[in-house]
Amino acid sequence: MAHRKTLLLLVLATSLMGSSFAVVQMGIRYAPPLFLAGLRFSLAGLILAFGIRQRPHPHDWRLWARVIAIGLLQTTGVMGAIFLSLQTIPAGESAILTFANPMLVVVFSAFFLGTRYRAVQWIGAALGLAGVAVAVGIATSDAWHLHIGVVYGLASAVFWAVATLLLKRWGPLIDSWVMTAYQMLVGGVFLIGLGALLEGPHFQITPASIIILVWLVVMASIVQFGAWFYVLHHEDPARASAYLFLAPVFGVVTGWGLLNQPIGVDVVIGTVLIVAAIWLINRMQTAVITNGSLLRATATNFEEQ
Repeated sequence: MAHRKTLLLLVLATSLMGSSFAVVQMGIRYAPPLFLAGLRFSLAGLILAFGIRQRPHPHDWRLWARVIAIGLLQTTGVMGAIFLSLQTIPAGESAILTFANPMLVVVFSAFFLGTRYRAVQWIGAALGLAGVAVAVGIATSDAWHLHIGVVYGLASAVFWAVATLLLKRWGPLIDSWVMTAYQMLVGGVFLIGLGALLEGPHFQITPASIIILVWLVVMASIVQFGAWFYVLHHEDPARASAYLFLAPVFGVVTGWGLLNQPIGVDVVIGTVLIVAAIWLINRMQTAVITNGSLLRATATNFEEQ
């Protein structure tokens, strides 16, 4: 990434993504996970929607349909799949499966969007995935068993990768803050509905629970998604998604700071691999998307309607 602003936004977004694991782990003492997630994104979406009411909103129902689709994928799909995976597999396995999505972004972008990546970038993506595996301790854990929890974990990565590519394709057609606000609101409402169906929804009100909820709503949702969507509007999705490899590392560090969870040598080794992966993926420019002119024409057509 060439621009310092973009780099800072990527580090901010990934640090908030990673730290949210520890904060949510603290928060589920006061509310069940799906319901807590629904509160988080519904409140964040409402607050942000109120704050951006003067920004240009779509007037075409097809654009609103795309906002809803992103909300169902990015918020309901990813968070719901993570929750379901955590019911049956350890958090470390769920994390590595979820954050496999940058590799999926490279694969999907190459096969479905015609983006051509150099061999060194494919090596970087694989190296980053290995670094995450080492950093979260998967390399030293028992052998995985392919069961429903693993399927849910993989589903979260697939949802995230698809949402990333769709945001790159649709993002120029919709104001980034409008997209951020309403996709969170849509996803949050669906999560509350799932929580009502699958859990006994409740929220224990204490000073600690209020602080946790406010942090999740403001920093881990509004600020995080705003920064992330802004980057996706201005950068290649595969290159931006490479930085998601940092999120589990931030999660481990935050877990150590807030929950006294130990940091081992595997985290240090994993971090070195992750930094190397980011350098490899970003050291060369990706080839021009073969249908890039079509995407620009599509955006122009919508603006003219």
